[in-house]
Amino acid sequence: MIVVPGGEFVMGAHGGEPGRPEGPPREVRVERDFALGKYEITNAEFGAFVAATGYEVEKGCRGKFDGEWQNHPEPHWADLMLGQGHQPDHPVACVSWLDARAYVDWLAEMSGQPYRLPTEAEWEYAARAGAVGSFTWGEDPEAACAYANVYDASADPVHDFGWQAAECDDGYPTLAPVGRFRPNAFGLYDVAGNVWEWVEDCYVEPYTAELPTDGSALEVPPGQCERRGVRGGGWITRPDRQRLTFRGRDPEDIHYTFFGLRVARSLPD
Repeated sequence: MIVVPGGEFVMGAHGGEPGRPEGPPREVRVERDFALGKYEITNAEFGAFVAATGYEVEKGCRGKFDGEWQNHPEPHWADLMLGQGHQPDHPVACVSWLDARAYVDWLAEMSGQPYRLPTEAEWEYAARAGAVGSFTWGEDPEAACAYANVYDASADPVHDFGWQAAECDDGYPTLAPVGRFRPNAFGLYDVAGNVWEWVEDCYVEPYTAELPTDGSALEVPPGQCERRGVRGGGWITRPDRQRLTFRGRDPEDIHYTFFGLRVARSLPD
């Protein structure tokens, strides 16, 4: 875990894709220091949870299989069926928001520490780490391969997703082991790329005056939120969607071959 000091930042940006606004920008003060995972949760870590509790992740995962996008009934967090072996140091994928919450709840109970999912504001603040541009690595989206496992020259011929690949080569057509790229200024790895990361918040757009500005989440109980926030891009993600302000939003029970998690922990006052 990395301790992230509280502070102020401008969350969001003007514009965004149609139906995916990233603003309007708003002043947020993360009131308290918090801890955030240095890495995304790995297969080994998630496997320890499954072994200890008997928790069952529903089979089936959405992705591109046999040349087409589909909800395939067989892929599973322990076998993504992407032509890449299951490695303990890969970030866990094909886990829903509900699975991610089950993991952090178990981790909190087992350790006696207040582990949880990060809030959307905490995630963007920590991922930005003081950077003022659109990307962790500055304004050049093609500089991504030094910092992130994105859809690039090594992934394009293997997966052919049909969108523009980064004009660089990060060396990993699919998932990469955690921590193989440069960290951001807070020392956090893979805040862009590898897997998208679930956050606690129920997703709303655009940002409204009623939303918290103290770094806390828009909390809605499981089963009562249409879509949950997901951040950070993944190994399939084209460079322009690796922006620090880009907001994913998906049903809390959905599984994708490129969705995973990173854990947060509240700290004492």
